[in-house]
Amino acid sequence: MNRPALAALTEAWQSRADWALQALDERAAEDGERAAYHAWQAPAREQLNRVLAGSDFVVEQARRLPAMLANLHGSGWLARALAAGELRAALAAQLGELGEQADDDQLGALLRNFRNAQQVRIIWRDVTRQADLAETCRDLSDLADACIDLAYHWLYPKHCAQFGTPLGRYSQQAQHLVILGMGKLGAGELNLSSDIDLIFAYPEGGETEGGRRSLDNQEFFTRLGQRLIKALDAHTVDGFVFRTDMRLRPYGSSGPLVYSFAAMEQYYQDQGRDWERYAMIKARVVGGDAVAGAHLLEQLRPFVYRRYLDFSAIEALRTMKGLIQQEVQRRGMAQNIKLGAGGIREVEFIAQAFQLIHGGRDLSLQQRPLLGVLDTLCDQGYLPDDVVSELKEAYGFLRYVEHALQAVADQQTQMLPEAPEARARIAWLMGYSDWASFYDDLAHWRERVAWHFAQVIADPDDDAPKAQAHPADEWQPLWLSGPNQDEAAALEQLRDAGFADADEAWRKLCGLQASPALRQVQRVGRERLDAFVPRLLAQISEHAQPDLALARVLPLVEAVLRRSAYLVLLTENPGALQQLVILCAASPYIAAQMARYPLLLDELLNEGRLYSPPQADELASELRQRLLRIPEEDLEQQMEALRHFKLAHSLRVAASEVAGTLPLMKVSDYLTWLAEAILREVLNLAWQQMVLRHGRPRRADGGVCDPDFIIVGYGKVGGIELGHSSDLDLVFIHGADPQAETDGERSIDGAQFFTRLGQRIIHLLTTQTTSGQLYEVDMRLRPSGASGLLVSSLAAFHKYQQLEAWTWEHQALVRARMLAGSESVATAFEAIRCEVLGQARELAALQQEVAGMRAKMRDNLGSRETAAGTADNAFSATAPFDLKHDAGGIVDIEFMVQYAVLAWSAQCPALLRFTDNIRILEELERAGLIASEDVRLLQEAYKAYRAAAHRLALQQLPGVVSGDLFHDERHGVRRIWQSLGLG
Repeated sequence: MNRPALAALTEAWQSRADWALQALDERAAEDGERAAYHAWQAPAREQLNRVLAGSDFVVEQARRLPAMLANLHGSGWLARALAAGELRAALAAQLGELGEQADDDQLGALLRNFRNAQQVRIIWRDVTRQADLAETCRDLSDLADACIDLAYHWLYPKHCAQFGTPLGRYSQQAQHLVILGMGKLGAGELNLSSDIDLIFAYPEGGETEGGRRSLDNQEFFTRLGQRLIKALDAHTVDGFVFRTDMRLRPYGSSGPLVYSFAAMEQYYQDQGRDWERYAMIKARVVGGDAVAGAHLLEQLRPFVYRRYLDFSAIEALRTMKGLIQQEVQRRGMAQNIKLGAGGIREVEFIAQAFQLIHGGRDLSLQQRPLLGVLDTLCDQGYLPDDVVSELKEAYGFLRYVEHALQAVADQQTQMLPEAPEARARIAWLMGYSDWASFYDDLAHWRERVAWHFAQVIADPDDDAPKAQAHPADEWQPLWLSGPNQDEAAALEQLRDAGFADADEAWRKLCGLQASPALRQVQRVGRERLDAFVPRLLAQISEHAQPDLALARVLPLVEAVLRRSAYLVLLTENPGALQQLVILCAASPYIAAQMARYPLLLDELLNEGRLYSPPQADELASELRQRLLRIPEEDLEQQMEALRHFKLAHSLRVAASEVAGTLPLMKVSDYLTWLAEAILREVLNLAWQQMVLRHGRPRRADGGVCDPDFIIVGYGKVGGIELGHSSDLDLVFIHGADPQAETDGERSIDGAQFFTRLGQRIIHLLTTQTTSGQLYEVDMRLRPSGASGLLVSSLAAFHKYQQLEAWTWEHQALVRARMLAGSESVATAFEAIRCEVLGQARELAALQQEVAGMRAKMRDNLGSRETAAGTADNAFSATAPFDLKHDAGGIVDIEFMVQYAVLAWSAQCPALLRFTDNIRILEELERAGLIASEDVRLLQEAYKAYRAAAHRLALQQLPGVVSGDLFHDERHGVRRIWQSLGLG
């Protein structure tokens, strides 16, 4: 946010400075003082000339108090930025000198003189370019904070001495006022002559005690609030401190001056309006009881930030902007750089639109400073880098113009002047040689802001030429007339639009009109539905299979009738609606996920991101950053964040698979990476909770665990072959001393600790919330299965695998690998795995056991009509082929790979390097244990089966195809099965 360098101090401006300096000298002489401005040395003397030429307010204050400028100069305050808290400390010191007998008038005089001196200092540093925008806004906000809070704390004991101390009815604790700063004050962004918007509240009702007569707390704080406003706002011979505006409180000027917390919460819950949500984004405790104020803001947070995507906020902001534009036109304020087109308010609206829409779910957007919000919009991918850069540059330029306008006379104005001399001064203060060159740059930035504002806030229909009808218009009569519509005409329109079964489509639409859920929807929800459905029909009519698209999207529409903000999202974003229709028509799995979890609609807003899932390290980083923004103690939010993350990324993978941008192997990779990232964070959360409660467990050497625990994945997750809706086969192992006590106050032994840790992990993974559960978890592959301990020590796991495990358990171990946890325990586990799998086996016995287990599985799980694919009719078009369980299918390939690892890894340890079937087959080929052509056949068959199974899963169909498919693959797999001596 650069601004032009200082403009030259021309003869005209020097003449103005000389005149002001002479006036100051004359005024000082009248008081018998000599400020000796002529004796100032460069650069202070040059700065003095510049400030006197630029600001009438500084000249006026220096004439009123001749020693003010000299004192500021002598103290060094003009030449340096203030440290944090320095301004407040200076005011507190002056208030401390007032004495106990001082009255409110003396308080007001002190505050005004302090404010005026600081205002002179801030203008000085702004005009001379010693302070940037951030420093100026920070100093002004700190000045307001100090004046408000210190004045309140000065008045409070005097008020209590007069009326008694207010006590809470239930807590019986002394009550304090909570002063909320709104708008630019709340955000720490005050301008040079800003008013301050305040709201007063107090925690509890009750009465005062210790006064001459008891007062209700409401009356006590009302009177105290009035005294505080007078101390800040009243105009006296010394001026004012801050113009104070209380109209943002509930019910505005017609409502009480102060509210209890309960009344505040009730008001915003029942009657809070959209513009009040917008205002509450900036709310900050600026005075009074900071602790109670934090509780109040937490109570009001759900009003501001909705848990769902709230695109209704755009319509609210659009309405507010329309009202502002009407006022601008009525009052001839087009040259207002705040409210006019392309002004400061439009930049604020852009940022706050995203905050209101996404802030309930993305906690990083729950912040007050506008520039911080813009940076977050860039970092989180809501807006492109170049857009954010342009908005920040424009905002900085506009704020510098605002400060230049206000520095002249300390007037609250954002209007560009009309008088030539006044224009010349503003241009000069901004660093330009003339008004024309300044105005060209100003017009450029306002044009850019207006353009970006239109992209975010403007009605999507506004882009269409006015003479051209919107495609949705032709569907509006059909929908709005509903069952009263001429059915023949409706059917004809549906047929003309490409519906193969127009009668069924019409029945579905009439069913939606008559649904009981719709009858319970409030008026605004009905209006949103009426705006959305014609757009939906227009979009569906462009699809190749409109009947299918309508059938799959309507359940989503019914699901969100009571949460119609989702309909606004789709109405406001035609691109998102288009993607919804495409994806739902392509996959009933995606359609069902959307209907069950409408929050996934957010993912449709960014088509590039939707079809480009991130890499493994990006996934892990994104999840970690998302959880870091949630308070550690907020388990509910953490669980929701994990679930939303999983749903969102699962959708991206499914969408990419449907679109053909992600091949099968990559689909499994991404789904597995997603599970690993989630498991790492779940382990971290569970570990933190357990350590907080019980302390850390210990290893056998006495050292503390950190965490000496691993989550091992078996089956599909272990083999990097996860599919949509796959469960997780997990085993938990620790490397601690089971008998050693933890080091916390509520200590337990290591065995108990890790058992509870395992239970906690399962709870985090499987608990049903509004966003579903993370994963189904199967722990039956642990030692001794369902009857065994939930968590095994390394030693117990080793012993079990060597002495007790069945051959099928060693087969499962082939696909086992560490997913999350301690590297040292993972290394020990891998050594056990290699030792167990790498032991020499008698091949005939192994063949018999593997073949026997496979036969049992076929009998129990294979297609009965074809004897699990072994009967003569197995290859007919009328017979089913179970891709997984029938002969020649997926499990046959998996069993052959597992048999090969158990049979040959003793002489070929390289077979133990990987856990996925494709790469194990490559090692078998490399070792010459299976012929290359057979390896290729098994790999291609395996990928073909799995690709077909994935497609069926996306269509929500079982993994069964017609028996006349995959003949070559099935024959080849059975031939190799027999060649290995397995059948």
